[in-house]
Order: sequence, then structure tokens, then C-alpha cells
Amino acid sequence: MKNLPIGIQDFEKLRTGDFLYVDKTTFVHRLVNEGSYYFLSRPRRFGKSLLLSTLKAVFQGKEELFKGLFIEDKWDWETTYPVVHISFAKLDYQGKGLEKALLDLLAHQAEQHQIKLKEPTLKSRFSELISSLSQKQKAVLLIDEYDKPLIDYLDKERIPQAKANQRILKAFYSVIKDNDPYLKFVFITGVSKFSKVSIFSDLNNLQEITSHWDYVDICGYTQEELESYFKPYFPKAMQRNKCDEKTLLAELKQWYNGYSWDARIPVYNPFSILNFFSTGQFRNYWFKTGTPTFLINLLKERFIYNFNKVETSLSAIENYDLDNLDTIPLLLQTGYLTIIKIEGNFTILDYPNREVKESMMENLLAGFRHDFSTNSLPIIRNINHAFQQDNFVAIIEYLNHTFSTIPYPIFLAKKEAYYHSLIHLSFTYLGLFTQSEVNTSRGRCDTIVHTDTHIYVMEFKLNQSAKAALTQIKDRGYPDAFHQQNKKVVLVGINFNSELKAIDDWKEEVINIS
Repeated sequence: MKNLPIGIQDFEKLRTGDFLYVDKTTFVHRLVNEGSYYFLSRPRRFGKSLLLSTLKAVFQGKEELFKGLFIEDKWDWETTYPVVHISFAKLDYQGKGLEKALLDLLAHQAEQHQIKLKEPTLKSRFSELISSLSQKQKAVLLIDEYDKPLIDYLDKERIPQAKANQRILKAFYSVIKDNDPYLKFVFITGVSKFSKVSIFSDLNNLQEITSHWDYVDICGYTQEELESYFKPYFPKAMQRNKCDEKTLLAELKQWYNGYSWDARIPVYNPFSILNFFSTGQFRNYWFKTGTPTFLINLLKERFIYNFNKVETSLSAIENYDLDNLDTIPLLLQTGYLTIIKIEGNFTILDYPNREVKESMMENLLAGFRHDFSTNSLPIIRNINHAFQQDNFVAIIEYLNHTFSTIPYPIFLAKKEAYYHSLIHLSFTYLGLFTQSEVNTSRGRCDTIVHTDTHIYVMEFKLNQSAKAALTQIKDRGYPDAFHQQNKKVVLVGINFNSELKAIDDWKEEVINIS
């Protein structure tokens, strides 16, 4: 078996180090033959950098690296092109400042090609480099993570720095259009599509392939690729998890599949798949590698926490502005939501898989509780166990504990929003079959929890009474859907007292549905 290339983004290192490579050169061949200016948006750690590194090796004519791959006998390896490769992930713009870091990068690129740059400004020097490189063959421009100097500064306190970087990038990228006669091929990647950045306003020949049906699986692994390339790793994973191949594939799909940019072809998160086959454990790999604190804080600030089947327009998710960060496009472009359905100009978004949903629930619950995320999981597990044991006294105790860490002045300012957010997150995060805010013919039930033996139909009230909650359950017929379930149906009314910041009244009633 080949080595698993965890964290390796350099194509040459991957190919010379006997690492597994899922052949994506079909896309490389198609890109070069069908166009010359491209933009691709994908979440972090999804293979964008490796794709650009592959393009670089192709244009530099490194034929030996492509033995046995699709493109091997379909490329003119004798003709090579000068390549300008800019990776913002490797740029020390936080230490040096963005402009100084870019000037140093251009100087380094010029030195590699034995060119001495004379122009004084960043913009003119970038233009000089491209034109100087193109004396014999047109140049290739590859820009990886073009938006990182913006993404890294999206928290409220650092937005001014993001805007300053935006102005520098706008001037820098404007050079591309003016140098079209000198450019053979341009490929730009990023996480997000920001408005007011010149690559989208100035480059009218830039083809965005983010959701193009020919390229939706250019990054990530399809089901076919998973079962083909990773087949040799299955036996060890099955042994580790004590399961057969069918169960393994079902679990992998539930945990790490589900990302889609056209609601048609789902792909697996490559980083999580590689880590899973390395450890053999179903765990959170991608989410914990860099989920920005600002994102959780933004959701908490706006009290946005329910992302099940979010409906929006396609035009609304295409880009966003630093002056008005729209939460849903941000979550889609950064990989926390995915497209599950498209109808005309409308789309439905949801969590892509279990890894993202559970991790987001844990972090959101911690954020709303003003507590550490590691402290939220035991509480949820305890609620789960209490349900399994039909111990409602314990359930109330644990629910009260979820509110205990919120400072009282903060809670009081938005008591109803806090109450609904924590109730929703707590029950959505449960490992049981839990339905939150369930629509019925006569209203919407707050929560329904299914265990092996019971169905709990629950309604929550704020500063009212448990009796009022129980009456609403009955009057609106919330339990009617559970005829012939062969389980006990328990109606539960709960009242939360905002002054006490705790549940002060609850009633349960077992009913007979036949």
C-alpha cells in the first residue's frame, strides 16, 4: 500500500515519495484545452493547493511525475512555460504586512527566473515580472487562496485590516487584465468570492468553475474514487471497527461525504478520509483544524443556530461584502453547509455530514453557553442516558446545567433568544433520534425525542407554566402522528423562568395511542 499523503500539498513530493494520488489530471487536461482563465472556490483543506501544484508541474514539463496518469500521453512535454505561483498560505503578510510580503515574493520569483525587477511599486513590479517572463513563451499565473488576507481578518475587531488588505489586493489583481497578451493560463483559488475585488469585476474572461457541472468533483473524492483508490486500506479499517465492508462504506458516507456544489454529485472531504484510513477511527478531523472563532462569535451574536434545510436564492450565495457579512453564503463557501437541492433560482442548504454537524453543534452550544466546547459534550451525553432510562428528573437537572454558565446580565439582555437557542442546540445535538421544531397540521411542536421504548413529545414555555405547554400539545394534536408505533408516548410540558434562569415547572403525562 502507498503512503497516505496527509497534509502534503506539493505534487512533486507526493509523486516521488510513493504517496497515494487520486488521479485528477483528467480535469487538468480539460481545463487547459477548454479555456485559459479560471476561478475555483472550495473550503480549506479540500485539495486546492495540490491541484495548483499539479498544474505547475504540467506547465513546467515534468513528465516523469505523470507516469501512469491520465495526462501522460496527452501532453506536449517538450514545450514548457514560465510559471508564477503565488500561495497566500505561505506568505508572511501578518508579520511583514501584505504589501511588503508581496514585494518580497515577487523578488523571489524574479530571482528564480534570473530576472532583476526595476519598477518601484507593487503593481508595476508584478506587471514587470509577467512581461519579462514572457519573452519566449507566455507565462502561467497560479494564485492559491487569493482571499486568505481577507478571511484571516473577518472578526469584528480586525475588519479594518481586512479592508486595508482588500485595497492592496484589488490593485495587485488588476494587473492580470492588463497583462493578458503575456499570459497563457491563469488559475485562481479561494474559499470565498468577495465582491469589490478586481478579479471578479475586471476580469470579464474569468470562468468560475465552482459549481460548473464538469468540475464539481475536481477536488474531493467521489464514491467511485473512494472504493477504487482506498480499497487496499479497507481490511485494516474493518478490523479496527469490527465491521464488514458494507457497514464501513455506510459509516464513511455518513461521516465524511455529502459536499456538493450542484446538488447532484456529492464528494468526500479528502482531509478527513486520509486521516480516517490512517487512524481507523471515526472522528472529527477537518472541523478541528481551523474553524475560526469569529464564525462562532458571528452566529452567536446574531442568534443563528438552526441550519437544517435552509432556503435561499442562488444569487444570494454567490458572493459577499466585507461591509455586510451574510451568514449563509459564508457558511456555504467555508464548507459548513452544502447544497442539497436546486429549484430554479432557489436552493436548499444543509449540513454536509455528521462530522460537520456534530462539531458545529458542539461549538455553537459552547458558544451560546459561554463555556468551553469540551464541557458541553458530557452534558449532552448525560441527557441522552437520562432519556434512555426514562429519568426525567435528571433530564431537567442537566437542562438547567446548560444555562448555568451564561452570565446573568448577558442572558437577561436576550433571554428569549438564549432560551430557544440552547433548547434547540441541546436536543439537536442529542445522539438520539431527535426532531426539533416539528411542523404538524395544527402547529409546530418544539421537540420530539425517540428512544427504543418511548416517544417524548415536548413543548417549552418561557415565563408561563408547564400546564400551558401540556395543554398546547393536546389541543394541537402533536401526538397524533405516532399511532401504532408500539412505544409509550410521553407528553412533556416545560416552563423556563427567566428570573431564576432555570426550569421551574414541568409536567409529564403518558398517553395511550392505539
